[in-house]
Amino acid sequence: MATFSKSDDSVVVIIGSGAGGGTLGNELAQKGVKVVCLEAGPRLTLNDIKNDVGEMFMKLSWLDKRIGTGQLPAGLPAWICKTVGGTTVHWAGASLRFQPHEFKALSTYGKIAGANLLDWPIGYEDVEPYYARAEDNMGTTGTNGRPRLPGNNNYKVFEYGARKIGYKNVHTGNMSINSLEYDERPACRQIGFCMSGCAIGAKWSSLYTEIPKAEATGNYEIRPDSMVIKINHNASGKVTGVVYKDKDGATHEQKAHIVCVAGNSIETPRLLLNSASNMFPSGLANSSGQVGRNYMAHMTGAVYAMMPGPVYQHRGTQMAGIIKDEDGHNPSRGFAGGYELETLPAFGLPGFPAYAKPGGWGRDYAKDIENYRNSAGLWIVGEDMPQESNRVTLAPDKDQHGMPVAKVHYLDHPNDTAMRNHAWKQATAVYEAAGAKKVYTRMPFPSTHNMGTCRLSAKSRDGVANGWGQTHDVKNLFISDGSQFTTSAAENPTLTIVALAIRQADYIADQMAKNNI
Repeated sequence: MATFSKSDDSVVVIIGSGAGGGTLGNELAQKGVKVVCLEAGPRLTLNDIKNDVGEMFMKLSWLDKRIGTGQLPAGLPAWICKTVGGTTVHWAGASLRFQPHEFKALSTYGKIAGANLLDWPIGYEDVEPYYARAEDNMGTTGTNGRPRLPGNNNYKVFEYGARKIGYKNVHTGNMSINSLEYDERPACRQIGFCMSGCAIGAKWSSLYTEIPKAEATGNYEIRPDSMVIKINHNASGKVTGVVYKDKDGATHEQKAHIVCVAGNSIETPRLLLNSASNMFPSGLANSSGQVGRNYMAHMTGAVYAMMPGPVYQHRGTQMAGIIKDEDGHNPSRGFAGGYELETLPAFGLPGFPAYAKPGGWGRDYAKDIENYRNSAGLWIVGEDMPQESNRVTLAPDKDQHGMPVAKVHYLDHPNDTAMRNHAWKQATAVYEAAGAKKVYTRMPFPSTHNMGTCRLSAKSRDGVANGWGQTHDVKNLFISDGSQFTTSAAENPTLTIVALAIRQADYIADQMAKNNI
C-alpha cells in the first residue's frame, strides 16, 4: 500500500471516493499514475455494515450542518454519505444508461420558460463505449449476458398491475448487484437492506471494489477522515495543492499536479466557492458564475398501496423493479422529458409511517400500520429541469472545520410538477389494477440523486467544465462527479458518473503522457 509525501507535487489528488472519485482513482492507478485520494469520512469494512436501517443511516450519512431552503428539509437537504466509498455504500444499485436525446435536452425540448436548459458538450456516442466498460466493471445485470435479479413480492405486485394497464417494458432492471458470483463477490441473497450497505458485498461499491484494486497497484493512497477545505493555486492560476483537516483537526497541505473534485453536487461547489482568491473572487473556476447553480435532484415522489393480502415489501432486493414505458419525450402528456417507476419499500416497518404516511393519525392510520405486511411501494424518478435559482451557496454559519456551511435551495419547476402529477396518476392505476384497497401518494424525501452545480458546457460562459470535466478556467482542475451533469435525464445517475470517470481517466492519463497538463 503506497504512501506519498505531502510535498510530492507529481500526484493527482482526488477529493472524494464515491462513484466518480473511487472509479477515477482506480483507473488512473491502473495506468501507472500516482494518486492521493482524500475522503472526508471514515473507512468501514463489510463487518461494519449491519442489517439495521437506523444504525446504518447514522453511520453512513453526511450529517454535518447544512441548510435547506425552498422545498428542502431545513436540516437534511440531501441524503448522501460521508464515508470511504461515498454514496456507493448506500445506493440501491440501479444502473441505467441515459438515452441519446437526453444529452441534447435544449435541442430536443426547445426553450422552456424558467429552465436553464443546455445541450451537453458530448453525446451518447461519446459515452456509449464507457457505459459498456462501466457495466462490465460493476457486474450490471441485464448486460453482457448477465441474468437479471429475481423479483420479490413487491415487484410481483408492481409487474402484475403494470401489465394489466398495458405497460410493456417492465422487468427487474439493470442492477449493479450480482445475480451470479462475479469479481470475487457473491450473488445477491435477497437480504433486503441494500440501502443500508450490502453486508455481503454483492452490490458494487467503490469501498470494496475500485479502492482495494487501486491500492494493489502501489500507485494509490487513500486518506480517510480528511476534509478538504480549500484548493490552492499559483500566480498563473494553476492549482498547486489542497488544504485539508484530519480527524484530530490538524491542518495539512497536499501538493498536487492535478486536482479532481468528486465531492458530490453539494460539497464540490462548496469547496470551489470557498477557494475564492484575488484571482478568482467569485470562487475557483467560476468565471461563468455557474458554480453552485442548476442544482438538480430528479423529479421524485412515491406511491404506496395497501393490498388485500401479505406482500412483505421489505424483503428482497429493494429497487429491482422498473417500468420504463414513460421514460421517453412525449410532450402530449403535458411536460418535457420522461420518468421511470421503480420498486422501493418504505425501509421496513419503522420507516413506513415516516415515508408512506407522514403525519398520519386515527384508526385508519393505525390499521394500515397494523397491516404493514400488506403494503407495496414504488418510487418515481424523472428528469428535473435545471434552474439557475436552484443552487448551492455559502452560508454565514461555520462547520466544525471553520468552513462556511452549504446552503441548498430548491423549488420544483412547473414541468416537474406536471410530470409528478402524471406519474402519481399512472402509479395509482398500476396498484388499483393489481387490486389495491388504498393508494397513497407521497412527496419527495431528501434526494440521493444530486446533480448539476458545476455543469459541462461547450462554451465557458455557460458552465464550469468542458466535455472531459476539465474546468474552463483552470486546466489542471477537473470535476469528477455528478455535479458535472448538464441536465439530469430520467435515469438514476450512478452508471453515468462511473462511465464519465473512466472516460476522464483515459483523457487525464493521455494528457499527462503528452505533457499537456
